[in-house]
Amino acid sequence: MKVTQEKLPASQIGLEIEIAPEKTKQTYEKVIQNYARQANVSGFRKGKVPRQILLQRLGKTRIKAAAIEELIQDSIGEAIKQESIEAIGQPELRSSFEELIENYEPGKPLTFSAAVDVPPQIDLSEYSGLQFKAEEVKYDNEQVDKVLAQERQQMATLIPVEARAAQLGDTAILDFKGFLAPEEGADPEAELEVIPGAEATDFQVDLEEDKFIPGFISGIIGMNPGETKEVDAQFPDPYANEELAGKAAKFTVTLKELKEKELPELNDDFAQEISEFDNLTELRNSLEERFQKESDDNAKAKKQESLLNELVKHAKFDLPETMVQQEVDAMLTQTAMRLSQQGLDIKKLFNQDTIPQLRERSRGEAVDRLQRTLALREVGERESIKATPEEIETRFKEVMEEYSGQDVDPDKVREAVENELLTEKIIDWLLERSEIELVPEGSLNPPETDTEEETVDSQEQNENDSEGEVQETVSATAEE
Repeated sequence: MKVTQEKLPASQIGLEIEIAPEKTKQTYEKVIQNYARQANVSGFRKGKVPRQILLQRLGKTRIKAAAIEELIQDSIGEAIKQESIEAIGQPELRSSFEELIENYEPGKPLTFSAAVDVPPQIDLSEYSGLQFKAEEVKYDNEQVDKVLAQERQQMATLIPVEARAAQLGDTAILDFKGFLAPEEGADPEAELEVIPGAEATDFQVDLEEDKFIPGFISGIIGMNPGETKEVDAQFPDPYANEELAGKAAKFTVTLKELKEKELPELNDDFAQEISEFDNLTELRNSLEERFQKESDDNAKAKKQESLLNELVKHAKFDLPETMVQQEVDAMLTQTAMRLSQQGLDIKKLFNQDTIPQLRERSRGEAVDRLQRTLALREVGERESIKATPEEIETRFKEVMEEYSGQDVDPDKVREAVENELLTEKIIDWLLERSEIELVPEGSLNPPETDTEEETVDSQEQNENDSEGEVQETVSATAEE
């Protein structure tokens, strides 16, 4: 079999394959014999149908099509093996199948063209001594006090108040009913439109501005128990209910009870009540260690993110479509498993109508992930960076202990552990040889206004990324 290779875009290899005459004849005869053994023709025993009658009944086009399908399938596989091509995904026929049928003559050579995806070559021009900016993450020593203050609020005792008006920090029990405010020029005598769902009885709310839509809480401040008044408020824009976004509203509010919070003392007894520690000092130290670690991890993550963005800038990729689609598949599978574990009905979220849209929306993220992974692997190969067997075994045992009792595939977990360790080593190697300028947190990636749906998708993807490759693999094997 004669094979000619051609390099194509998108990391494909084109193959022109010429099948020998004896092979085209042999396959054609084989197809006829298979049909003859299976054909049921009135007046003839099964397997005894004369060749000419069989050809008349089936038609030469059908037999030639079946022979060509077999020839193409066998020849592409043989060509890939003969040429030692590292093919990924399914081969693609580039020749017209109809023209092949028309030109096919058993006993004569048959030539056709195909293409196969192969692993991409990465053109990485620079990777050592990268210069980039990364957001600086500083440890906030007020975090401990904030957490303790929140815990005191949770443990607070509510004491009834009668001798004064409502003020910020109180807890109110109230009845309310909401109406859309009349638009400019509307009849002032017209009955106001009730807002569906904006009504409650004996509703308890902490009098803090962020507890309700703007204007509602501030309108209650200064009210006395038993008082009823109209409160003007404004739905924010954007808002979960798009029909109410940005609209003005009026609420009829009756303040039925008013309570103030009596906070527990911040002492050892309080520490024992909310934690496993014996005293407040131990609790504080534990919280400080936790927040310091979170800060350090966040700072490292910021540097890694900036590093990967910079590294990809110095690389050229020619990604095969097969690899992109495989990455999309992996992303959607991970998302589906996570949502299923949360109790959501996957069949409603992933169906024939939504899957094409989800795949298209996931494509950009899939390409980004592949580019980062391939660039890192290229650095690892050039610098011979590897995880040692001892490191892999230690991490593997830790992961298997963490998921003890779960039905997971040890081989897949070990592979994921090795990939994760290798990625960490390559990133650390690059960071040690990079020049990093620290800039204020939030200055590199200013917040953008996203739709609610886009925000949810982004949060889901961030959660997925933070779980790590090992956790994803463990979850996947557990499901299997």
